[in-house]
Amino acid sequence: MRDAVTSLIKNYDVAGRYFDRNAIDSLKTYFESGTARVKAAAAINSNAASLVKQASVKLFEEQPELIRPGGNAYTTRRYAACLRDMDYYLRYATYALVAGNMNVLDERVLQGLRETYNSLGVPISPTVYGIQILKDMVKEQVAAAGLIDTAFVDEPFDYMTRELSEKDI
Repeated sequence: MRDAVTSLIKNYDVAGRYFDRNAIDSLKTYFESGTARVKAAAAINSNAASLVKQASVKLFEEQPELIRPGGNAYTTRRYAACLRDMDYYLRYATYALVAGNMNVLDERVLQGLRETYNSLGVPISPTVYGIQILKDMVKEQVAAAGLIDTAFVDEPFDYMTRELSEKDI
């Protein structure tokens, strides 16, 4: 898993260049946001199970057809798989948040996910909506933990929803 620092170094190394002003500014921004990223991760980790449960309740309240007979979260096994996947999205979004880099999402979550879901008949739009619900709940949790600027929380969740939504099969 790469982070913002190792990715930046790799890019400059491949080009055979020394850091320029943009690279230094990028590193400075990453390190200045480090404490906030760690606090956000702590807030998420301490409430992860609750966040997943609340997000799933909201998703199923707003899209009850998912848990009705014939729905993709109908049966205990499918419902549990949905909660498991939501927990994966939350955990890996937290990793990406701390790393300041979305590569972990590509490597561990997104590669092949859309194709897998399509082959299993799992609808993408409720998945995307569930990730957005998680994002909103995480932002509330992070704000409650005392972080004023929670905009950086959007990045991993928005990245996942964008990648799932925009890919053509």
